[in-house]
Amino acid sequence: MKEYSKVTSHLTFKRYCKVLKLQNDKELINKYINIHKPEHIWADIPNGIREVGIIEMEIYLYGNIAFMIMDTVPGFDHDKAMKKLASLPRQKEWEEYVSQFQQAGDKADTPEKWLPVERIFKL
Repeated sequence: MKEYSKVTSHLTFKRYCKVLKLQNDKELINKYINIHKPEHIWADIPNGIREVGIIEMEIYLYGNIAFMIMDTVPGFDHDKAMKKLASLPRQKEWEEYVSQFQQAGDKADTPEKWLPVERIFKL
């Protein structure tokens, strides 16, 4: 696996922003927050995320709307990377586990559940 140093210039990486609706249930939302804490997330998950070329990932929450920011390596092929991520050993198990917290219908994998948002302004 390649190691990438922390990128400090927004000109040297690709950024993707996505949204996902969570179940509108305070208890489930709190559990979703808890499973994403560093001490609770499965080690295979961030390792796989980095393996496919995602340098940084942040998830923010507003009510039951999760907002993700992904910063990726230059030349990142989103569709190819998401297919590879979905094929990693524990990723499918993770997706099945977190689906109880999400309003994703019959969408099973991360690239189907997390919907890209359109940038409408840049400074």
